[in-house]
Amino acid sequence: MTRVGGVAAVKRAIAIVTLACALFASGVRAEAPPEKTRILVWHAYRAAEETALLMLIDQFNAAHPEYRAEALALPYDVYPSKLSAAIPTGHGPDVFIFAQERVSAWARDGLLSPMDADAAMMPGEFPEAALDALRSKGALWGLPLSLKSVALYVNKSLVPVAPVNTDEMVALAQKLTDPAQGRFGLAWEAGDFYHHASWLSGFGGKLFKEPEHRPVVDTPEGVAALTFVRDLMRKKHVMPEEPSAQLVATLFNANRAAMVINGPWFAGEIHGVDYEVVSLPIVSATGLPARPLLTVEAALVSATSEVKDGARALARFLVSKDASILRAKIGRQVVATRSAYDDPGVGGDTLLRAFRKQAESAVPMDNTPAMLTVWEPYKRALTAVLSGLLEPDEALAQAQRRLNAIAKPMPPPASPWPLLLLAAGGILALSIWIRRRPVRPDAPALYHDVRRAIAYCTPAAASILVLVFIPFAIGVGLAFFHHGEGRYTFVGLSNFVDILTSRDYRITEPMSFWFTLAVTLAWTVANVVLHVSIGLFLALLLRDPLLKFKGVYRVLLIVPWAVPNYITALVWKGMFHRQFGAISALLATLGLEPVSWFTRFSTSFAANVVTNTWLGFPFMMVVSLGALQSIPQDLYEAAEVDGASKWAQFRHITLPLLRPALLPAVILGSVWTFNMFNIIYLVSGGEPGGATDILVSEAYRWAFQRNEQFGFAAAYSTLIFLFLLGWSALTRRVAREPSPEAA
Repeated sequence: MTRVGGVAAVKRAIAIVTLACALFASGVRAEAPPEKTRILVWHAYRAAEETALLMLIDQFNAAHPEYRAEALALPYDVYPSKLSAAIPTGHGPDVFIFAQERVSAWARDGLLSPMDADAAMMPGEFPEAALDALRSKGALWGLPLSLKSVALYVNKSLVPVAPVNTDEMVALAQKLTDPAQGRFGLAWEAGDFYHHASWLSGFGGKLFKEPEHRPVVDTPEGVAALTFVRDLMRKKHVMPEEPSAQLVATLFNANRAAMVINGPWFAGEIHGVDYEVVSLPIVSATGLPARPLLTVEAALVSATSEVKDGARALARFLVSKDASILRAKIGRQVVATRSAYDDPGVGGDTLLRAFRKQAESAVPMDNTPAMLTVWEPYKRALTAVLSGLLEPDEALAQAQRRLNAIAKPMPPPASPWPLLLLAAGGILALSIWIRRRPVRPDAPALYHDVRRAIAYCTPAAASILVLVFIPFAIGVGLAFFHHGEGRYTFVGLSNFVDILTSRDYRITEPMSFWFTLAVTLAWTVANVVLHVSIGLFLALLLRDPLLKFKGVYRVLLIVPWAVPNYITALVWKGMFHRQFGAISALLATLGLEPVSWFTRFSTSFAANVVTNTWLGFPFMMVVSLGALQSIPQDLYEAAEVDGASKWAQFRHITLPLLRPALLPAVILGSVWTFNMFNIIYLVSGGEPGGATDILVSEAYRWAFQRNEQFGFAAAYSTLIFLFLLGWSALTRRVAREPSPEAA
């Protein structure tokens, strides 16, 4: 009886515990917080601007517990392309921060949500120019976050009173310039159109011809503005030659540049200089103020966002008064929200107040795709004029031709059926050829375990299919399409015809395929010859048994190959600077005049070749050294006994035995060099006027710098592949060992 009662008590206890656990679990579930809705924010901020944004996102999350906003930073260079690819598929951000330059195209392609109602909730808060910059087809597509333009930085210890007009500015600059000591009155990135646009507007020039809204650069006002800047650099010598952003900052921080034209981002690079920022001066020749381009950074909402209400709330929060005050104080942004300047810490900030004043007279940058076609042609014109290669009118006429070629209308659409039938016929013919190939009589013995071989090869074959063949097929297929206004249109062979006939420009101009092919071949031959000759020479030296410290020499000579090539390219570019480069300093030590390396084709091409030779000879040296060590020493001893000279030994023993190892290395090196994008892009940048561009860098420019003409770039890439395929077939035939019958 006691035992039965004890068992019943245990069962009751278990039931009570189980019921309590169930009640507790249900209570926990009832009290669990609801899942928060995620809002993804994309941006390209760095440093203080990113810090301010992250602080604001934390504040938003605290004030809106139903949302969980997260920020993702992207590199600026790939930001636009990632947005265009991600938003249509629904994998992009809900809110993203970007300038107005692509708003019209994104709105046309249906990537943005209108923001008129959101702006109406904050009447009078934003300058009308900022709102106009974000409008397209009568709708507002973003809320202005910040205003960016260039202005005049003045070193107060050198220039107590800022100049009002260009006559005063030039007079001050001449007084404070001493090129022999590396001191200049003025400095800015004169080769960049974003900075030059101030002078274009100051001389009364405009970029677009209305009503067709067509970009026109070869105007009298453009010539006058370019002549003004050219004279400052090459006649009055008040500006450094080949000015880069790093050089401008270095000169200003060292009190060797009295006045600098730059944007608000430049303030973070200034150290130990008492300066002030003022508006750009009035152009004395016209009486008009120099009006810089106005960049409006905005919060935009994706059209495919699934949390549009939350995304809009976050966008409104980022441009609110309190958030703008934080962005101004922490991120040092020239905020667009007017009420933020009521705060003493913002309104009393001399830097922000100066750039806000400059923004009021700035010209909002056009937000249509036509604006994207202007940058490269104008940059080429600026470089040609400032280097003394062309006169302003010639340079702008050439820029207009380049601009017309970039902005050319779409070829007429074509029917895809002829090409599809041709492709099907080719596949059928290939299949018939494979089936009719003679089978070796010993094939069954050679391939007795086919299934195991297929099992071993399948992973590698699948990887090659996914990583090589599918992208290659997509690239070739893209070559038959034209990309424009966010759509792909089948145009057949039009891209190939335009490229091979140089329809829009002279065959002797840098944009011509045949001109670029000739440069590419010269580039490849020069580099491979130098790589092989220098590498083989050093390998022969290191093979000398009497040479001491071989290991040290080998390590030192491999260093150029071990360092990433883009770092080497940037180092050599700095060394080639005319005024401040190490090579110019060496020439001056020898009593020679410094050379403007990138103003002539010969010197610019030579600078590229020298840099790539430095990068490429270690590979050939290592290959040659390995092959030399495999040659029996007995052959050289027998040759010496027979009275053969060193040259005869090299010609009849070394070279023939090096051939099996050296020829594949030469083939591989020539393919690498043919497509060596980094050196061309980073060292010469294609200067002068694109003359030193090679085929691969030209394809890159068509894809990413010339209005996103991806089909045209794919056609270029297909032609590059066909050329290298032919080259590989030719070299394989040359490298093939002669048969015994032929011998």
